[in-house]
Amino acid sequence: MPATTMDQLVSLCKRRGFIYQNADIYGGLQGVYDYGPLGVELKNNLKAAWWRAMVYERDDVEGLDAAILTNQKVLHYSGHEDTFSDPMVDCKKCKGRFRADHINGKCPNCGSTELTEPRPFNLMFKTAIGPVDDGSSFGYLRPETAQAIFTQFKNVVDSTSRKLPFGIAQIGKSFRNEITPRNFIFRVREFEQAELEFFIEPGEDEKWHEIWKETRIQWWLDQGLKKEHMNIYTTPKEDLAHYAKACYDIEYQFPHGMEELEGIANRTDYDLGNHTKAQEEMNLTSHCHANPDSTQKLCIMDDNNKWVVPFVIEPSMGIDRGVLAVMTEAYTEEDLGEGNSRIVLKLKKHLAPIKVAVIPLKKNNEQIMNKCHEIKQNLLKLGIGRVALENTGNIGKAYRRHDEIGTPLCITVDFETIEQQPESVTIRDRDTMEQHRVNVADLPNYLREYFL
Repeated sequence: MPATTMDQLVSLCKRRGFIYQNADIYGGLQGVYDYGPLGVELKNNLKAAWWRAMVYERDDVEGLDAAILTNQKVLHYSGHEDTFSDPMVDCKKCKGRFRADHINGKCPNCGSTELTEPRPFNLMFKTAIGPVDDGSSFGYLRPETAQAIFTQFKNVVDSTSRKLPFGIAQIGKSFRNEITPRNFIFRVREFEQAELEFFIEPGEDEKWHEIWKETRIQWWLDQGLKKEHMNIYTTPKEDLAHYAKACYDIEYQFPHGMEELEGIANRTDYDLGNHTKAQEEMNLTSHCHANPDSTQKLCIMDDNNKWVVPFVIEPSMGIDRGVLAVMTEAYTEEDLGEGNSRIVLKLKKHLAPIKVAVIPLKKNNEQIMNKCHEIKQNLLKLGIGRVALENTGNIGKAYRRHDEIGTPLCITVDFETIEQQPESVTIRDRDTMEQHRVNVADLPNYLREYFL
């Protein structure tokens, strides 16, 4: 059964080195977290799985890694300067500050109904650019990764000779000045996104919207989420973002409730239309801002040799929410009988922070330790991921630790390994706890077959 409370995950994350509160020794910074030794591995593995599925396994997607600092004009013409805000209220009694759409007219701190009138709160972080902070030259920390994809559209097309349909994928940091960050890493001020902008012929948007919905659902299932813990929410027209014609939300049953994990939006030609020059020549379907500043026509030749501004389907996921979801699903408490229990993180093996732990039966035995180091170095050459040498000296505690952090396999080097020929080790499976002997010479092939 998945984790049922956020406290279970927060405790595990701090205890085992997945995620820490940022600046903890100074009381923390609200809505900002640091990924520890195991968390950074899990996060990188999830990003690698997304990149592999989006870029490597497809023939119609290119990658991009754009800057975080964003020209003010980009976010002006995208509509963010006018619309990227949340309604904020203050409690007159306890002075708390909250999003108006999250509190139902009552202060969640003290219960008072004495609240200020809602007012817009801009979510973007503004920063001075250049040596003098006089307000004359400024930019933003990007609130999403998408806009750089749109502004680099022509460069990507010109350098790759892509034809429709095709996509541009990007993973990177984004920043939003959330009024009330909450629920651990679910809603934070600094986070990482994985976004695809998939460019298509106008008129094919509804077909591709459905295709990408099904594609993304299957990807999440491949990461270990269960269908019964997911929901597809179709956003009502009155609640759509300013750029969207339609949107699906893939929701997941987090410990705090069923919430959005990934959005799949039909953005039509709104974005390229806003950023292109010569808008009056483009037959745009979206209502766009007049743009006298753009220097490029953001269009592409279709199959009929006509210039068109493509429509866009955007699957967009939060990496941090993805980490929280796969940890929630993998978290398992098992009763082993006779008063014994264990916590095991049943992560998919491609996501596991540590793929293999090499454990000496006796840590102060020089021959055993030398053999452990030799096995570890040989296994690292396989390229399967992180291989750890666990030398705590207590085999039972070592197994429990690696159960708790999701290590799929533990290899134990014992006296039989160094005293008998051929050399052999014990391999223990995380989920079944079954053990069997494997010859050391056979380990590379065994692990290649298991992981690859």
